[in-house]
Amino acid sequence: VDHPHGGGEGRAPIGRKRPTTPWGYPALGRRSRKKKRYSDSFILRRRNRK
Repeated sequence: VDHPHGGGEGRAPIGRKRPTTPWGYPALGRRSRKKKRYSDSFILRRRNRK
């Protein structure tokens, strides 16, 4: 149940090359969606980030 960013003493940094999700996958900007997902045909336009 622990997060990859957790632990350490005091205000510890992330301690990894890039931020990760609780399951250890890259976060913040890295695309995590599979290339040929069955529901791709339903997505017509990408929502822009603010």
